[in-house]
Amino acid sequence: MSSRPQEPDRAASEPVEPVPEGAVRPPRGDLPQPGPPPRPEAANGEPGPDAAGPTPAEDEYTTAIQELEDRWRRALADLDNLRKRHARELERERTVERSRTAAAFLPVLDNLELALAHAGADPGAIVEGVRTVRDQAVNVLELLGYPRHAETGVAFDPARHEVVGVVQDPDAPPGTVVEVLRPGYGDGERQLRPAAVTVAKRE
Repeated sequence: MSSRPQEPDRAASEPVEPVPEGAVRPPRGDLPQPGPPPRPEAANGEPGPDAAGPTPAEDEYTTAIQELEDRWRRALADLDNLRKRHARELERERTVERSRTAAAFLPVLDNLELALAHAGADPGAIVEGVRTVRDQAVNVLELLGYPRHAETGVAFDPARHEVVGVVQDPDAPPGTVVEVLRPGYGDGERQLRPAAVTVAKRE
């Protein structure tokens, strides 16, 4: 059995030219030539992390952020509309309440004009008419939630009375209201004003 004669190594048989000192030997043809590094790819051939295009997770986060921004803007718009609607309703309620109060006092003004129209008839009748108009106005205030307080002989109450003077009165118990100089109207949080009174001096 004959064997083929082995071919001599071409690289070994080729004469090697001497390289001057300091020079760079050119690369051999049988060695791999340097080139640009390969792009990073996954083991299964899919594009690496530097490939163009966002990942599915990034798309999901972006969509969620956009939805939250839209909900936030809608909430701000709804809040602004609610504030404007509340302001309109409040102003409408104030207008209705003012109209109701003014309408309640119209009969009082009508009776005052009647009293003035008959001022020359009978002085006694005029006084009685003015007193009637006064009682009517007091009744209107009471219907509106502001009852009148002009009682004497009651104990002084700092929540309902304002002391404008202290007098010596042997007939009145100390610390009681002797005289009401200006009636008060209303109670508690709905008080228009306290009654201005004089109080019996304490011993």
